Amino acid sequence: MCCSQLQPIAVLKNSKILLIFFLIFSYFSMTSQEKRNYHIRTIAFYNIENLFDTENDPFTFDDDRTPEGKDAWTFEKYNDKVKNIARVLSEIGTETAQIPPAIIGLCELENRKVIEDLINHEYLLSFNYGIVHYDSPDRRGIDVALLYQKDLFTPINSHSRRLLIYDLEDPSKRVFTRDQLVVTGIFEGEKMHFIVNHWPSRSGGEARSSYKRERAAWLNKQIIDSLYHIDPYSKIITMGDFNDDPTNKSLKKGLQTRANQSTTKFQELFNPMESLHKKGIGTLAYRDGWNLFDQIILTQAFLERDYTGYSFYKAGIYNANYLITPTGQFRGYPFRSYDYGGYTGGYSDHFPVYVYLIKEVE
Repeated sequence: MCCSQLQPIAVLKNSKILLIFFLIFSYFSMTSQEKRNYHIRTIAFYNIENLFDTENDPFTFDDDRTPEGKDAWTFEKYNDKVKNIARVLSEIGTETAQIPPAIIGLCELENRKVIEDLINHEYLLSFNYGIVHYDSPDRRGIDVALLYQKDLFTPINSHSRRLLIYDLEDPSKRVFTRDQLVVTGIFEGEKMHFIVNHWPSRSGGEARSSYKRERAAWLNKQIIDSLYHIDPYSKIITMGDFNDDPTNKSLKKGLQTRANQSTTKFQELFNPMESLHKKGIGTLAYRDGWNLFDQIILTQAFLERDYTGYSFYKAGIYNANYLITPTGQFRGYPFRSYDYGGYTGGYSDHFPVYVYLIKEVE
């Protein structure tokens, strides 16, 4: 038999060998992938829209949220609001992580008492949440706070950083607003830092009030840089209601955030909410327009996939159907507690936001 007649048989044999090799390689690749397990944890933030108790505080402007005030804020309404917010917190991220958030940042709450009522509600009680909270000098008496599951996170240090702002037209007049809460602790064996924010509002107009949020961004950047000075590879999450969108000056120039993971450099900040904002997705609505003021921003260290600690997986907005106004003038907006017609039995004028962190398990 000549050589030309043997050639097809050789090619066939080689093809069979390659096919067998490919099948073995695919099998072991699939087996390797199947054996990978991950811990998935949720970090969340929620502006809970004026969670006040029913008592009148003589040192703050909380008169509307009392039984005799404009909102006729009764104990029954308060309990209903606590139940609603506790339900939301208990459900954020559970579709993927199976349990409620390990860490929750909150804003627009009056005091520690209302937070204790939240975590002691039946929706949250079994998850054993702890509280980090300080009183802020805000004139309405609203603060920020951090909740954490005690089985997953242990605080080792916390402090409240005062935001000093003065009126542009009268520099002797101070603008009283919320402090920035800084919490450092051990998150399942790994050191992490969390900053909870509620930056000054747009009262008086976006442009006119912009300097206040730029000042808040400056303070936030100072906090982050001070943590970097201690550890250049710090894992830091800054979250809150920034009262600015991800593309506004306070975030893009003040915090110098990046929208793309792959181009976020060492010690830069990655804002996963910017891509959502560019798609027209928001957390609150005003005059038929959506804003994404509620954001969770991470340092570049969370983008490293070294499999020794937690890294960023994905971000989202929790906008379950029951959190959306079903009918009327504000149909499609967040289902808030109060509108122009009075108490609605709703939840908040903001949707909560979250990120998933993942860590490979041996």
